[in-house]
Formats: sequence, C-alpha cells, structure tokens
Amino acid sequence: MKHRISYLVWAVFATLWTACSPSASEPQSATSINQLPDIYPDYVDVTIPAQIAPLRFMLRHAPEEAMVSISAGEEKLVCKASGKKGFLMDEGQWNDLLEAAVGKELEVKVYEKVDGNWQMYLPFHWTVSSDAMDPYLVYRLIEPGYETWNQMGIYQRRLADYEQTAVISNQLTSHNCINCHNFPNQDPTQMVLHMRGQRGGTYLFQSGDITKLNGKVSDKIPSLVYPSWHPTGDFIAFSTNQTRQAFHFNDDNRIEVMDYASDLLLYDVKNNEVMTVPQLFSDKAFETFPQFSPDGKTLYFCSAEAQKMPEDFQKVKYSLCSISFDPATRTFGNQVDTLYNGKETDKSVSFPRVSPDGKFLVFTLSGYGNFSIWHQDADLYLANLQDGTIAPLKEANSDNVESYHSWSSNSRWLVFSSRRIDGLYTHPYLIHMDADGKAGKPFILPQEEATFYSNFMQSFNIPEFVKGPVEYSTHDIAETTLMEGKKIGIK
Repeated sequence: MKHRISYLVWAVFATLWTACSPSASEPQSATSINQLPDIYPDYVDVTIPAQIAPLRFMLRHAPEEAMVSISAGEEKLVCKASGKKGFLMDEGQWNDLLEAAVGKELEVKVYEKVDGNWQMYLPFHWTVSSDAMDPYLVYRLIEPGYETWNQMGIYQRRLADYEQTAVISNQLTSHNCINCHNFPNQDPTQMVLHMRGQRGGTYLFQSGDITKLNGKVSDKIPSLVYPSWHPTGDFIAFSTNQTRQAFHFNDDNRIEVMDYASDLLLYDVKNNEVMTVPQLFSDKAFETFPQFSPDGKTLYFCSAEAQKMPEDFQKVKYSLCSISFDPATRTFGNQVDTLYNGKETDKSVSFPRVSPDGKFLVFTLSGYGNFSIWHQDADLYLANLQDGTIAPLKEANSDNVESYHSWSSNSRWLVFSSRRIDGLYTHPYLIHMDADGKAGKPFILPQEEATFYSNFMQSFNIPEFVKGPVEYSTHDIAETTLMEGKKIGIK
C-alpha cells in the first residue's frame, strides 16, 4: 500500500538577492562535501530538452547564503539564491547555455556558506537531449473540491518559459465542469472537449470554427467523454458513461468515481453521426478509455465484466483490449483481443495511450475500477507493442498516484500526473523515453519560483503535448456555450 508523502512548508528564509550574470563568479575556495545537495524540486541527474524553462530549485533548508554554477565546457552560468524563490537563473543566459550543451551534459555545482565559510556539494548533471519536445502543454486546472468546485479551466503552458494562458475558464461558462480535452496528432488547431452542467455539451474545434454538439445523443448515450481522435481527423471514438461519485469513510483512497454503465461509440465528424457495434456496446461489459493507434487501424480500450453497482465496485477489473478498425468502410472487426487480463491478475487498467511511432503503449494499473486518479496504488506500465511484453515503468512510479499521461509527437517524451509531493494534488512530470522504451528520471514541470508546487492549490489533470498554441478565443468559446447544441444522428 502506498503512503502519503508530506513535505514541510518552508517558513523562514534569508532574504538574498538574485545575481545571475557572466560577471558573477563562484567561490574560489570551498570545502568539498561528500554528499549531494538536498534540493526541491528534485532535479538531480535528469534528462531535459533543449527548449525548457530554467529548472529553478532551492535548498530544502534555509541557507546562510547559497550559489549555483551551471557549466558546459567554457560556457557557465553562476547564480546566487534568492531566499525561498530559489536559484532564479536568467532565462536568456539559460537558453544560451542549453544551446551550447545539446547532446552533452551540464554540470551543476551547489555552494552553501556555513558559519561564513563556503562548502561545495557533490556535483550533479543535466543531460540536454537532442530529442525535441513539443513546445506547448495543455492541461486542466481544478480544485480538489470532490463533488463541488469553484474554479476550473483548460490552460496551456509554453514550455520554453513560464507563460500560461487560459484556453477556457469556467468563470466564463457559469462555473460548470470542463474536461476531456483531446487533440489529433498533437495538432492545436483541432480539439474536442466536454462540458457538464448548465452549458453542457461536447465542443468540436476545427479550422477556426467551434461547434457545440448535443452531448446527450439518446437515453442510452447520455454523454460523450474520454475522446480519442482518429489520426485522419475524420472520426472520434468516445466513451459514454453513467457515472456516480462517492466518499470513502475509512480508506486511504479518499474518493471513488464509479461507472454504473459505460460503452464505446464512434463519431463520424463529417457526417455528424454516431455508430455502435455489439463488440463495444453491451450491457454485459463496461467499456471505456478508447485510444486509436497511430495508423488508425486499431482501437485500444479498457473492458471489464459488468458488476452490480455500487455493491461490487471493487470487483470491477478492467483489461486492456484492442479491436481492428477499417476507416475506409467505417467498420470494426469481429474479434476483441486482450493484451492484459485484469481479471486474471486481479488488477485494473485505465488510460491507455499509444506512442505516435506505434511501438509502445503506456497505461495506468491499479487495484480496481477505472478512476485511478484517486487510487494510491496506481502506477504506470509500459507495453511493448512489438514483442508483447508488459512491465512497470519503474523510473516514473512513486509511492503515490501516477495517472493521466500522454506522449510527445516524436515519441521521445512522456508527461504524466503524479501526487508524489503531498498526496493531495496532481502535478505534471516530464520524462525522456528513448527509441527502445528506456525511461530517464522524471522531473516536475519547472515554474518561476521553486516553492510554486508547495503553495499552488489546484491539480494539473490530463496533460497533453501540442505542437503550438491553441489560438481559439476564450470569448468565442464562451459565446458558443450559450448556443443550443447541434443534434447528433445515430447510424
């Protein structure tokens, strides 16, 4: 059983001013200490892209004075600590340093003054990968309000700096629930998202236009959630779910979201109609979390034997399954294949995501059900689609929840949400993946101040890489929510 990890809030810090310039120099005489510095966030020995905001960090304790030296050959950046804001490396100098270090390592030396004398910790290193990362990340920010919430929205972050802007905030949409955003092939010009509540509906973004679809297609199809775009952009696979939420009174998992029914369907974008097939739409099974393969010929999904709910919610064990799909004829195969049998392993699969090169699939595995975002035992697993092997993604996992995740467009980076800092909030972590599926050490998305995640009281959910900014107007989106949803036909 995983346990909650807590970190102390830093209450007292010395007031020191930032100094990051070519003229600043590291201490000439310092006593070497045979230990690594205890820093927050943990950026020790990580692999980073060449286009990433400065990895600003701090010593966990309040130092008398501190300094960091970051070097690649003759190129060097020296920076004094600025109290609880940490080492505020200059963005321009940082970018120059990264450019000089592509395919190489940066050496990081941390100095601390103790009783007036400088001491130097063991150096650590940042490997600057030649593998590019998509320039933007899109995610939902939400308060952990359980059944109620005040503020949430879909936001985008430019990864080369700290700029965050709203795609849409529920402050503009009567404070309703906004979720389930998805992009085809990391393309920011096309998007789908779902809203619940007063302005409920499924919203389709294409070619600069926004269309509100009536999310309740029929009594058997009450909503369109958990979307996955077909790589052609012609289809979207959705899950339709009857969901209820409950609290645990005496359990390490605080909250449970249960599907009383769930099925899969296919939405034809051009013809504005949905179709179902018995293999994916049945009272005998719960089907959810669709995911198309990069070639568009396979649909991966999660399937569990239907149970009596809520009494038997812990008996729900989702397997990882797949079915063939022919986009030319809009038909699914007759056979459903099982890649990981949840019932046999007494485990449950959620959130399958395929790498764009088609080689790997990452999913979340937990003890039961499909809402692993609140299951402390939830870990990431890597399925090798070339040889069929499945194993824990050990480098990414921690003693708390690992959940929502997505791939970069070149299949070399993975972003995922984790509760490892405090057990309460999900935060975005980035991890390098090589061509053989070998993972590096994950690092948290850098912020302007080192203490950001200790003070920020919203969760980052459903992080998605995109190739550029989402440029739809927030006010245009808000105005579209006031319209009547377009009725969807049924094939």
